Amino acid sequence: MMSRTQITLETRLHRRARQRASELGVSLAEYVRRLVARDLDVPQAKADVTCVFDLGSSDPSDIAHDKDSMIAEAFESELARERQRRPQT
Repeated sequence: MMSRTQITLETRLHRRARQRASELGVSLAEYVRRLVARDLDVPQAKADVTCVFDLGSSDPSDIAHDKDSMIAEAFESELARERQRRPQT
């Protein structure tokens, strides 16, 4: 569970913190949470990488070899869906 809090930062410090968070690819809130956790020596939760295994079946496919045709197929499929949704004139 999380608790909401509000902090006040000097404009320059706020701008630098937002920039650093952006460089890290996280929100300002996540950046601040990480800093507080590190200061308090709270171990970061590790993501369980096994959660991404067996999400789907790749069947016998070779993405490195077939990627162009796979992308084309995805675009064609999306175009067909858009055509079906478009009202007939």
